[in-house]
Amino acid sequence: MEKKIKESVGTLLAHIIKVDHRDVEKEAPLFCEIMGENFECSEKEAKEFLHTMMNKEYNLDDHVAIINQALCEDRLSKFHLLEQLNHMIYSDKISPDDYKIFEDIKNKLFEC
Repeated sequence: MEKKIKESVGTLLAHIIKVDHRDVEKEAPLFCEIMGENFECSEKEAKEFLHTMMNKEYNLDDHVAIINQALCEDRLSKFHLLEQLNHMIYSDKISPDDYKIFEDIKNKLFEC
């Protein structure tokens, strides 16, 4: 389950970079820092995952559901994840879609 959560959190964070067509190399240090803090992920591993996600198709709702299931009773961890997602959004240009995505994720995380 830990691997699924790690992949899902990474996907949420990478999604912001992908949908805004941000510079992956510029965003990689923050992505790696967040993944390292949460999952003891090495910089190399996180960077490889980020690059993979830029070319991969995924269903964001599936990843939100995995996180929601894993953290159903842990509201503090959900808030922490939203804080990190917000940090990723604020790290570069902000589009109106970013906060629509953020609000959708927030609403789904707190359905439980």
